[in-house]
Amino acid sequence: MELKVALAKRRSIRSFLPKDVDMKTITDIIRYANMAPSAGNLQSRDFIIVRDDHTKEELCEAALGQEFIMEAPVCIVVCANLQRISPYGRRGRELYCIQDASASIDHILLASLDYNLGTCWVGAFHEKRVSDVLDLPDYARPVAIIPIGYPAVVPPMPPRMDIKKLIHLEKW
Repeated sequence: MELKVALAKRRSIRSFLPKDVDMKTITDIIRYANMAPSAGNLQSRDFIIVRDDHTKEELCEAALGQEFIMEAPVCIVVCANLQRISPYGRRGRELYCIQDASASIDHILLASLDYNLGTCWVGAFHEKRVSDVLDLPDYARPVAIIPIGYPAVVPPMPPRMDIKKLIHLEKW
């Protein structure tokens, strides 16, 4: 099956060229990320841009030694804002803000393609350690670390499950 949609080109990039990504490009990508849907349009997500090598090294350690975090010229840490979602109470804090952050993460991954940049959604990390490294307030919960840069290697598309196994009509 030939995939015709541009987003089919998205891959998890874990090897980056030693080439900087300018701040305007990163800001544009985050602007697109914030266009993602959000509960009540509260936009309960925040974005931390990390360029500092020492901070990226600490994030790498917090992320179980995923060294490509240090290799990327930029990382964006997407956080759920538990304070901004407070009008929705417990469900907002436990679900909506995570959905808001996740939608914006996907927008980052896809918008980066338009700039010929590679990304990887890193969710495996010690949350408390990332919070400490970035001096997050107690109402900000880190949801993902996204290394961004020019890909050194673009892997082939990994196998996908047969869509018939994933689709349920009317009921499970």
